[in-house]
Amino acid sequence: MDYERQPYRRCGRSGLLLPAVSLGLWHNFGEGKPLDSQRAILHKALDLGITHFDIADRYGPPIGAAEAAFGRIFPRSLRDEAVVTTKGSNPMWDGPYGKGNSRKHLLATLDRSLARLGLDYVDIFYLHREDEETPLEEQVATLDHMVRTGRALYVGVSNFSPERTAEAARLLRGLGTPLLVHQPPYSLLNRRIEASLLGVLEEEGVGCVVYSPLAQGLLTDRYLNGIPADSRAAEGRFLTPDRVTPQVLGFVRALAELAESRGQTVAQLALSWALRDPRITSVLVGASSPEQLEANVAAVDRLDFTDEELAGIDQAAKEAGVEA
Repeated sequence: MDYERQPYRRCGRSGLLLPAVSLGLWHNFGEGKPLDSQRAILHKALDLGITHFDIADRYGPPIGAAEAAFGRIFPRSLRDEAVVTTKGSNPMWDGPYGKGNSRKHLLATLDRSLARLGLDYVDIFYLHREDEETPLEEQVATLDHMVRTGRALYVGVSNFSPERTAEAARLLRGLGTPLLVHQPPYSLLNRRIEASLLGVLEEEGVGCVVYSPLAQGLLTDRYLNGIPADSRAAEGRFLTPDRVTPQVLGFVRALAELAESRGQTVAQLALSWALRDPRITSVLVGASSPEQLEANVAAVDRLDFTDEELAGIDQAAKEAGVEA
């Protein structure tokens, strides 16, 4: 493992360091891809100093398959050098206890995740979604219980509003189990967390690991010449063709010009831009090949931006009408 390949950033005010670029297993891990291909991606991640692997109980397909694949291919000799995370909230099995943030569901789904992963504990367990029908006190007490029983070392939330995040942080602090991290979407096409959430996280001392920093592939050169037949947009997989608009493509073309002047690809520029803010602990990237992962990690080689470059990006977004 090359610990010099990329920087490691402190997660909020905790003692935990995470790599600037982490590997997400939302896509490309499960039964739809040969296990040898998944193993090659994981091993390349380790070679690139990626110590942080983000998973969820529902990732696949089918659901649970990403955890099972990781459990089969992760080298156990490196367990103490890796941060392995999972999440719970979404529907996992039939019946009233198969979803949501009740104590009943969360403890059961974490135990099932640990069995699939082949691990005694995860480093971070996240509440994947808000659950307004379950008292927040019950939800955070369950997170605290996970830590105290050794199932998780740290806890986090994902897709929570700024207000619910602040309340969860307050309640967890009272229980003695700090909120480590929030995982929201963030990209050049989705800047909503800048309005309030990042300020809350800074005030509470909570880290921020962002997903979809490439907007499901829109912030690459993948769609500049049309929608490829084997792309997510063509398949309607988390990205629908109606999102590949002339406005978005115009913005990406403007980014491509700036990226070229910086010696980067569009994807590398988008990742570097997300990491420009010190409140962002890490960006999660997926990978369909070891080569793609290596190219994405190269974004850390140019994390500097001039004021003129940042202003140019904002102006391009304004002109394209894609301000988020």
